[in-house]
Amino acid sequence: MGLARCPWGHSRCPGAVRAINQEWSHSHRGCWRLARADPDWASYTLGVFICLSCSGIHRNIPHVSKVKSVRLDTWEDVQVEFMASRGNAIARATFESRVPPFYYRPSASDCPLLREQWIRAKYERQEFAHPERQEPYSAGYREGFLWKRGRDNGQFLSRKFVLTEREGALKYFNRSDAKEPKAVMKIEHLNATFQPAKIGHPHGLQVTYLKDNSTRNIFVYHEDGKEMVDWFNALRAARFHYLQVAFPGASNADLVPKLSRNYLQEGYMEKTGPKQTEGFRKRWFTMDDRRLMYFKDPLDAFARGEVFIGSRESGYTVLDGLPPSTQGHHWPHGITIVTPERRFLLACETESEQRAWMEALQKVVDRPMLPQEYAVEAHFKHKP
Repeated sequence: MGLARCPWGHSRCPGAVRAINQEWSHSHRGCWRLARADPDWASYTLGVFICLSCSGIHRNIPHVSKVKSVRLDTWEDVQVEFMASRGNAIARATFESRVPPFYYRPSASDCPLLREQWIRAKYERQEFAHPERQEPYSAGYREGFLWKRGRDNGQFLSRKFVLTEREGALKYFNRSDAKEPKAVMKIEHLNATFQPAKIGHPHGLQVTYLKDNSTRNIFVYHEDGKEMVDWFNALRAARFHYLQVAFPGASNADLVPKLSRNYLQEGYMEKTGPKQTEGFRKRWFTMDDRRLMYFKDPLDAFARGEVFIGSRESGYTVLDGLPPSTQGHHWPHGITIVTPERRFLLACETESEQRAWMEALQKVVDRPMLPQEYAVEAHFKHKP
């Protein structure tokens, strides 16, 4: 790529860098997951174009990255030449050459912590150019202290956590000198997702696992953002290595989407009971793959109830609205979930919330069921 000039021939004006940006965008669109199309900012020490959100993170590491506006700032000739000679594709080849397949690559919609630690790991610590720096999450064993929310009192207390791939489990202990763990979470049934708003801490992580085939939630955080993201990626690494053994013929592309999952939809809805004669009650709902769970409080350890959402071929449908005779709901925007056994009547406060829930539920219903999901469905049907 040659040195771009602005339409008036001035190399120092922002038009020169915009021309490089446009040329890069047209030829390398999508090279960098965090950069939106035609980003308006650039790091002139790294030679990459970035979005407004990420420019703030880059400004926090000035010893590594110095940022200018593509549209507003004055650019020196040497800076324009450097941008022309580099670009996001070259930076990616340099700084992402050894990203482990299990490491979570955030998108623009992910929480600030994941995006910041990705940028710091990539450029500041250069973990993906030097694999030996990946040991905190790739060693197969990790222990440390996290602040965990108490199941009954709601207080966050320091608890010792141990992750061991050899045992295929994550454990936590109520005391640092305890010989027996308070809980053992099998990697096979474990999920982790960042929930800063729900937990009330920018580093808040929700870990879920199955206990007697019911979902159990624990909520943790660490004051050090790197520490929390290292725990998250260590859990993903353990899941990855477990799945490699469980599905020996599967490719990385098949396994990576199964390492952790964000919830399809969360929020408050009203619901009524199975006889549909009692009043509607406000509950917090979480759509986790095919499990629709409802809680009295978003931070409850256990759900008040779980509903399996199967596929259309198995007799599941989602209907807009409620039956005409329905009474007792305060919110006007109804949803009816039809399962082979019964109908579930729900109500949303706003039309936009109803549309979001309808879309999430419809995606699940439209997706054919996997063989192992029929076993989960059978358990729900025979649940006491």
